Amino acid sequence: MDITHLEPKQVWKNFSALNAVPRPSKKEEKVIEFIKNFGENLGLETSVDATGNVIIKKPATAGMEDCKPVVLQSHLDMVCQKNSDTHFDFDTQGIEMEIDGDWVKAKGTTLGADNGLGVAAIMSVLESQDIPHPALEALFTIDEETGMTGAFGLQPGQLQGQILLNLDTEEDDEIDIGCAGGIDVTATAQYELTEPAGQIVKITVKGLQGGHSGMDIHKGFGNANVLLGRLLYSGAGNQDIQLITIDSGSLRNAIPREGFAVLSVRNAVEFIEQATTMKNAILEEFASVEKDLDILLENFTTAEKAISKEDSLKLILALKAAHNGVYRMSPDVADLVEASNNIARVELKNGVLKIMNLSRSSVESTKFAVAEQLKSVFELAGMEVEFAGSYPGWKPKPGSEIVKLMEQIYEKDFGSKPHVVACHAGLECGIIGSNYPEMEMVSFGPTIRGAHSPDERASISSTQKFWGFLKEILAAIPKK
Repeated sequence: MDITHLEPKQVWKNFSALNAVPRPSKKEEKVIEFIKNFGENLGLETSVDATGNVIIKKPATAGMEDCKPVVLQSHLDMVCQKNSDTHFDFDTQGIEMEIDGDWVKAKGTTLGADNGLGVAAIMSVLESQDIPHPALEALFTIDEETGMTGAFGLQPGQLQGQILLNLDTEEDDEIDIGCAGGIDVTATAQYELTEPAGQIVKITVKGLQGGHSGMDIHKGFGNANVLLGRLLYSGAGNQDIQLITIDSGSLRNAIPREGFAVLSVRNAVEFIEQATTMKNAILEEFASVEKDLDILLENFTTAEKAISKEDSLKLILALKAAHNGVYRMSPDVADLVEASNNIARVELKNGVLKIMNLSRSSVESTKFAVAEQLKSVFELAGMEVEFAGSYPGWKPKPGSEIVKLMEQIYEKDFGSKPHVVACHAGLECGIIGSNYPEMEMVSFGPTIRGAHSPDERASISSTQKFWGFLKEILAAIPKK
């Protein structure tokens, strides 16, 4: 569907053009070229650094040459999630969009509004002829969603800006001044295979809403990996379970929406009866928050081999014991999750196991406390554990000049005070700030719901609000 008639037209036009370009994390070659060509076609100084970040510079408009230079920053990649019945190739296809009332959404996939609307807004400022602004550096980073690779690769001295506006927040009444850091925790094992000794059963968990593993982690949503663990545990005591395959969850930064397990049990009728009792309890627990949750327990056939009942029990116990969800609330910031973990992906195939987690915290010590708790559980189960991709949080500076300016503009324009907050998500500001410690940083953006899931949608009216707010901020940047 054509969305270019929506207001503000320039933003939706650019978002539509961006969404026609495939841009999965770690596969950003096409979108890097797209943005590079965009800057060059405008006659602006454009460069691509060794990491793949694109930087486009635009001189100040008349009368603002003495104002503090500003970095406008968003990331090019998007989370690629789709419903199981949606046929779509994120590597080759552009996002198919539709309008539903005040919302723009995609057809069975993530929309890419995270962070595509930020990218589109920056593109709109760069091509504008009538928006007052100081000297600008548009920084388009890569691979934010799966490693913060672009932010980590940004070198000192590449930017001259004194203020950074990160356009990657998902509530239009929030001004973000801090965020959580994160670390990937991966457990692996390789098991000997044997012929299944019992009857074959398949467990399916589907219909969960999923969501952002940071911003939504406190909302009580179901996690397919956790629910599979509970169903398996219900028969672990007397059913001689041998696990054959598990395929559950997907990306580290997405709460798992569906999962599947195939296993051998001593008596299929008894196991399904036991697991049905657990199923009914789970459905009752999640009745108000996961209205589409569906759990199937069925007889199955497979020619694949299984791992031993001893190894299966260790794996089931590990899934039951590993922490998922909120680990600690902040004692200093009201309603802020300090630390959490998302058990994101469990894969067992041909005796090879991988369990992927993303642990987050705004405090380094509790980030590693969560990661080490997971490591302890998985090592007790005989698995090897690796930490990778650690990135720092972003320490809030609530009294900075840019925050005060944005608060004043927001209250004048919208008649209420914005929420000045820190968030439990990974933003690039903390990493960029490690190389640019004097740079003032703020994150804000339009309202987006269901990020990192196929339910992702962006508010049309909120995008209008965000665009007007951004233009007023740029026009009001103080002098050096």
